[in-house]
Amino acid sequence: MDINTEQMENNSLVNVKFRDILTWTVYPGVMSIGLMIYYGLKNYGINIFLSSYVATIIAGVSLITFFELVLPYRKEWLPTRSDIGTDFLFMMLVQVLLPNLISILSVSWLLGFFKNNNWNLADFWPHNYPIWIQILIMILSGDFLRYWLHRANHTWTFLWRFHAVHHSVHKLYWLNLGRFHPLDRTLQLFCDALPFIFLNVSKEVLALYSVIYSIKGFFQHCNVDVKLGWLNYIISGPELHRWHHSININESNNNYGNHIIIWDILFGTYFLPKDKHVSELALLNRNYPMSFLKQMQAPFIKGIDTVQSK
Repeated sequence: MDINTEQMENNSLVNVKFRDILTWTVYPGVMSIGLMIYYGLKNYGINIFLSSYVATIIAGVSLITFFELVLPYRKEWLPTRSDIGTDFLFMMLVQVLLPNLISILSVSWLLGFFKNNNWNLADFWPHNYPIWIQILIMILSGDFLRYWLHRANHTWTFLWRFHAVHHSVHKLYWLNLGRFHPLDRTLQLFCDALPFIFLNVSKEVLALYSVIYSIKGFFQHCNVDVKLGWLNYIISGPELHRWHHSININESNNNYGNHIIIWDILFGTYFLPKDKHVSELALLNRNYPMSFLKQMQAPFIKGIDTVQSK
């Protein structure tokens, strides 16, 4: 073996080892960076919600986008310009603007209703608990509600027609996390975000929860070669969520967890086969409409097949 060949093999071995290290460290590393940015800006006197947005953009958007390019799970899942344009529209309108609109309308009306009836929901929340304990309570309780809503989305035909929009994607990357029909997204809000606002959870808790929620969500859908090991029994990460998007209904009707996978384990819907990778994604109907406007209309059009598998 000549020196050049041996050097090339050594370099290749180093690259493989470095990639292997990255697959295990990307998730905790990016999450840690996001939290450090949030606390750094907050301690510097920056508004807590602005701090959470900046932390999410730098860690959740910029870094995950970078790792999708340099450490992709599947190169064929890299989005086209058309994919990005449609998913960006979904993200802005359904994932960003809609929650703010729903929050303003529902919170102002419901809080007024509670006040007129002398109901003080704030008494039901442990405001004096440490912030991290409050966030843990939010994750456990919110995910319990989201788990059953998500499971209902897959078993009730009416709800599935709307949820099918989210399952129409043929490849997974962080940006198509936002591909939801507005009705589907609204129901989600009433299961996780809005109840905590009604309970008057502090801004500090909500801001920190937002950082964790957002970065976790981007990772769940990401096209990054991430390995979580034993954390797959706690966190609902990308290794689990890819199976949830399988075209095979026996594989996809599992792993409903949003933040955590604990409720799936308890209720028998945990699915992570060893030494096997998900094959095709999306719906059985390969002609399901993919544009924003057509997907807004699809749940209401009779005859559009949204079945996942034969």
